[in-house]
Amino acid sequence: QVQLVESGRGLVQPGESLTLSCVASGVALDYYVIAWFRQAPGKEREGVSCISPYDEKAFYADSMKGRFTISSDSHKNTVHLRLNDLKPEDTAVYYCAYSVNAVPATGALIPQIYTAWGQGTQVTVSS
Repeated sequence: QVQLVESGRGLVQPGESLTLSCVASGVALDYYVIAWFRQAPGKEREGVSCISPYDEKAFYADSMKGRFTISSDSHKNTVHLRLNDLKPEDTAVYYCAYSVNAVPATGALIPQIYTAWGQGTQVTVSS
């Protein structure tokens, strides 16, 4: 059974950066995809980005391109999400999720295709 643990929560000021990490354990297959989603208070969960550590192919939601960077370390089953130039509207709980059915391309950031989720990590952007 795959388990995911996120880290990197924090309170930052607008314009600052933060790196979130997701460590996957119990992974048995070479090919899988790790995605990041976020959910702000009172809003639906939205996809941020995803990556396949096997070939490091990444995909970003259109609204997330430019400020966020996803990367992976397949040897450590770890995926990072670098958040740059953070804005108050980036305040949310960020979740990582695991799928063996996703492909880092359009349509990849649908929560229903992810079968394991982390507990979430809070990111608060405030002055």
